[in-house]
Amino acid sequence: MQVYAVGGAVRDRLLREQAGQPEAPHVGDRDWVVVGATAEQMGALGYVPVGRDFPVFLHPQTHEEYALARTERKSAPGYRGFVMHADPSVTLEQDLQRRDLTINAIAQAEDGRLIDPYGGQRDLQARVLRHVSDAFEEDPVRILRLARFLARWPDFSVAPETLALCRRMVQAGEVDALVPERVWQELSRGLMEPAPSRMFGLLRDCGALARLLPELDRLWGVPQPPQHHPEVDTGVHVMLVLDTAAALQAPLPVRWACLVHDLGKGTTPPQEWPRHIAHEARSVRLAAQVADRLRVPVDCRELAQLVAGEHGNIHRSGEFGAAALMRLLERCDALRRPERFEQALLACECDARGRTGLEDQPYPQRERLSAALRTVLAVDVKQAAADAVARGLQGPGIGNAVSQARAEALAAWLSER
Repeated sequence: MQVYAVGGAVRDRLLREQAGQPEAPHVGDRDWVVVGATAEQMGALGYVPVGRDFPVFLHPQTHEEYALARTERKSAPGYRGFVMHADPSVTLEQDLQRRDLTINAIAQAEDGRLIDPYGGQRDLQARVLRHVSDAFEEDPVRILRLARFLARWPDFSVAPETLALCRRMVQAGEVDALVPERVWQELSRGLMEPAPSRMFGLLRDCGALARLLPELDRLWGVPQPPQHHPEVDTGVHVMLVLDTAAALQAPLPVRWACLVHDLGKGTTPPQEWPRHIAHEARSVRLAAQVADRLRVPVDCRELAQLVAGEHGNIHRSGEFGAAALMRLLERCDALRRPERFEQALLACECDARGRTGLEDQPYPQRERLSAALRTVLAVDVKQAAADAVARGLQGPGIGNAVSQARAEALAAWLSER
């Protein structure tokens, strides 16, 4: 029985060594593969079986995952159609051959020796993402993982033969078999990487984006008014917005909102280009459809629809007086959900700065609207309601009096600016 560390922990340690970085404290779970053992032997040693479909066990002390070396054979479309084989005769090299990328197919023995039968260290040095074998095409999730790794490491590229393999997988319909939950899982992780636009670039290049997010894919080639969008192309603009969100370390709901805020421009009739009249309403509808299809979490869904519908008004809010500002705050439900409103403002800043040559432009609308909201929230609602009651008002009259007090505070704030 031999035990080897495999996967991301080995890969990331080698990356740190190449970069001359000190050994990092261990964070998260490591993956281990066990060669020459049976499930019965693992149980006798105190390992706890947890894999329903695969021979995976938890270490009795560390609770890290230990998997028996195994091979797999494709038995049906999609990523669930596999027949797995695991017994003591399966070698380490056979187990590594079924992994996705060469950089993830490096094992480390207990004495520190590296086992690298497929050139993973070479590809780490060359900054290349390359599939290990044709087994890659048996699991369409690997296209999403490949795209996510590309977003994680901006200096890596995809091997031409791996990109060609991804294209064949898409043409064969493998991507169509992916379940929504898994697509969202991988997309959401990729959105949080340093260069998320690279993930969508790879998906678009291999044809997967048109299958998974056709609403987004159709934005490329759609022009915008050059006086507002020097980059002109809507798809290019959305990717710039997304990378701006990453540079500002925005949370996931903001990054998702940035991704889908302009979907309506993809449905503008060509004869109306480069203007996109009423695209906001179409964007709201399309963002909702995408969220339904991918089962996007509620916080991401709601913020995306808010930004899609109101980003134009937020951009123009510097021209608004007290009444218009109050209506905007109310439409955004900012008084009840100020944290979400602040996220919407951040997404709008990313939209404004995600334009060629305008990356460093100030966005005063964000601070102005934040200050306006603080002004309104500072109104003493209890006192305003008590004053209304003292004047003999009841029911809706009290609510109107509170709204009037807030509007007056906002007008006073504006007069002092």
